[in-house]
Amino acid sequence: MSETKLGLGLAALGRPEYINIRQQKNIDKSLEAFHRNASTILDLAYSKGIRYFDTAPSYGKGESFLTEWNAKNNYPNVMLSTKWGYTYKANWQLGYKDKHEIKEHSLTKLKEQWQTSKVLLPNLKIYQVHSATLESGILENNTVLEELHKLKKENNLKIGISTSGVNQKKVIEKALAITIDNEPLFDSFQVTFNILEQTTKPILELLKKNNKTIIIKEALANGRVFKQLLLNEDVTKIQKKYNVGIDAIALRFVMDSLNPTVVLSGASTKKQLLENLKVNDFVLTNNEIIILQKLQMDAKNYWEDRNALSWV
Repeated sequence: MSETKLGLGLAALGRPEYINIRQQKNIDKSLEAFHRNASTILDLAYSKGIRYFDTAPSYGKGESFLTEWNAKNNYPNVMLSTKWGYTYKANWQLGYKDKHEIKEHSLTKLKEQWQTSKVLLPNLKIYQVHSATLESGILENNTVLEELHKLKKENNLKIGISTSGVNQKKVIEKALAITIDNEPLFDSFQVTFNILEQTTKPILELLKKNNKTIIIKEALANGRVFKQLLLNEDVTKIQKKYNVGIDAIALRFVMDSLNPTVVLSGASTKKQLLENLKVNDFVLTNNEIIILQKLQMDAKNYWEDRNALSWV
């Protein structure tokens, strides 16, 4: 079985405000500063061996930053993924009072966003439905599903979904059952799984048995692992043993308890990325995994807390 790789997600790199309680304070939130920083972090990530990069049109300028970096370097060995279905509405307005991103899983939105995202080809390998839900109707919209199948065949893509919320398992099960021309449509699944939210583990194990690509997002629970685990004696012992931070432990927990294809780092600074990369320096014991498994929250409470996070 191949070893899990660390990837880089651009959710926090591409927009000045995001739902992450570990957000740096008093930083320059100008577009120019974010542009420079994203370029620096992408270069650093590649130099440290990261080859998987994940973005979306709703990540502010994240997709355009990645597009520019990809075109400039033209690395043949990177794997890029992006998504469709959300539109960034804040337009770099700090303190934006309305929803920062609006979901629309329509054929029109798919075609519109594909026209921009396809510039990432040929390094674009995975094209995802952004936050597929039962409520959005995407998994029952045959016209959209057939268009995704067409894009898959014409561009040699893996088609995927990303999921969030208490219904992740049901969404994944429904997506798994979708076939077009007698073959499964969805090859890739980007799912929330972390120390605090472990309810997706059984369905993720099923995905592994079906040889699907598994990408884990929010491994640090939007920064909440720092607050939740800071004073935990068992976690502190593990930190001291391996000389790493809570972030590396949280990332390693996902790798060692699940062994997915990729675990995404959401680092937005050089310091954060270098701390995250320490995940490659150690492996948890089975007993340590069991200890960390016991720290999970009630799923309903987890998602209520996440939904209450502010965009800062």
